[in-house]
Amino acid sequence: MCGIVGYIGKRDVAPLLLEGLARLEYRGYDSAGIVVNSPKAGALKMVKAKGRVRDLEARVPKRFAGTTGIAHTRWATHGAPSDVNSHPHLDPENKVAVVHNGIVDNAAELRAKLEAEGVVFASETDTEVITHLIARSQADTLEEKVREAVKAIDGTYGIAVMHADFTDRIVVARNGSPVILGIGEKEMLVASDVAALIAHTRQVVTLNDGEMATLKADDFRTYTTSGTTTNATPETVEWEAASYDMGGHDTYMHKEISEQPDAVDRVLRGRIDDRFNTVHLGGLNLDPREARGIRRVKILGCGTSYHAGLIGAGLIEGMARIPADAEPASEFRYRNPVVDPDTLYIAVSQSGETYDVLAAVQELKRKGARVLGVVNVVGSAIAREADGGVYVHAGPEVCVVSTKCFTNTVVAFALLAVHLGRIRDLSVTDGKRIIEGLRKLPAQIQEILDGEEDIKKLAAEFAEAKSMMFIGRVRGYPVALEASLKLKEISYIHAEAYPASELKHGPLALIEPSLPTVAIVPDDDLLEKNRAALEEIKARSGRILAVAHREQEKADHTIVVPKNEDELDPILMGIPLQLLAYHTALAMGRDIDKPRNLAKSVTVE
Repeated sequence: MCGIVGYIGKRDVAPLLLEGLARLEYRGYDSAGIVVNSPKAGALKMVKAKGRVRDLEARVPKRFAGTTGIAHTRWATHGAPSDVNSHPHLDPENKVAVVHNGIVDNAAELRAKLEAEGVVFASETDTEVITHLIARSQADTLEEKVREAVKAIDGTYGIAVMHADFTDRIVVARNGSPVILGIGEKEMLVASDVAALIAHTRQVVTLNDGEMATLKADDFRTYTTSGTTTNATPETVEWEAASYDMGGHDTYMHKEISEQPDAVDRVLRGRIDDRFNTVHLGGLNLDPREARGIRRVKILGCGTSYHAGLIGAGLIEGMARIPADAEPASEFRYRNPVVDPDTLYIAVSQSGETYDVLAAVQELKRKGARVLGVVNVVGSAIAREADGGVYVHAGPEVCVVSTKCFTNTVVAFALLAVHLGRIRDLSVTDGKRIIEGLRKLPAQIQEILDGEEDIKKLAAEFAEAKSMMFIGRVRGYPVALEASLKLKEISYIHAEAYPASELKHGPLALIEPSLPTVAIVPDDDLLEKNRAALEEIKARSGRILAVAHREQEKADHTIVVPKNEDELDPILMGIPLQLLAYHTALAMGRDIDKPRNLAKSVTVE
């Protein structure tokens, strides 16, 4: 939700931290702050600002020297965006500085206790509680002070702490919110996302929940909150700094949409077995006998990942003939679900750190379930917690709204469906048919992208709409859900999605000329049923944009997409609707990469 970056070494720290914050701004962008520790000063120096990182940078004085510092870009949870509520938070003596991602659930209780002891709070945030707990600790070391504080708080946190009396170190801790160490040459870094580290080192250590670390310029050590040493081994990040650049595009969203042909090629590469017309997914840790014993598949995700899971459930049920469904992870563990040992649970998350999904995984693991992860980030929390899984290899995704990762996740589900299907009842012929369809996807996606100018013209018309409806049937319904979400996320146009079959059960009351409808109309066995829905809308003077494999007579406009296998058509039919949302928002002058009120990685409930 928010971005943390820290550094200890010999370099001038302020420019480095500001650069890191700029790379993390997609994780939170309503305020930002920076603190540096100058050994000569005997106290910490801080600058904070409401707004974007550029607003903070404008406030940082030219003489702001230091070689150790921490910084933060915020997405508000407690307290409205303001200079005061920005992180870092200092104690009254300017000795202790804390940056924090997450939520302290018992903040009100701790705040009342501290106020009763005479503490005066400067902000409305839950994070300031942590600062005062550390500052008031009588422990001899910074590590012990931080350990006492984190034991007192309930909730989620990724924190980095500096202390003016311990100028040779930064202490960090994690519980439910990512903390990644960057291992350099006589310098150490810390961040909540590898994006802030990759320009300086590709050697990283990802902390586990309940783990802490002490960073010094030439060393680091990791240990649990109870003090037990852990032996963390650095890993090499596969992504490079250039992956986080815009690459000549005006926005990250446009860049990421355009990268989808290459991204899909990556997720397919090395996984197809032509000899047996099947798919190899080595990370599943699921042998054929175990796969045949699966009686049900339950997919858990949030937002776009949930929509990908809906398509994935249809692919698995259709190809492997295993009952499958998808459910929002944010609701799953609160309804006291029955956890069946014969059910395979699949957790979906772009970042691999989505708290609602991670919490569901941990609850499932506690009850003895088998859980697979479908994630984009290697070494992420869900990837480590799961019994196995599939990496989607979309590459870094910086825009808050997901495009290429959604597409690659659905392709990953198609691979999983073929794998399970060929173990069970999917014929050699059908396996070959789907594999040939998967191989066609990159070129077909590029064909759709090549028609961007026509979609841009349509978007100018829909930018005037106050509300829009999206409809689809069976395979088309999750496409409608995702397209509706994309439009509302970045254009702020109200949009709703319904199964096309449900129109006559209520939503038809909304149809009028001012309410456009986007209809997903694939050439499959439901084509005539979908056309009947278009007739219902047209009879009530509704405007229709169809996404179809051929021109639709009843539609005012049709975006024609190339035909693939019926099972894979949803992958292609979503692509032009990403472009429609993008160009609609662009026509309205929206901040596309950083839509209001949203953040990229949701690591709080």
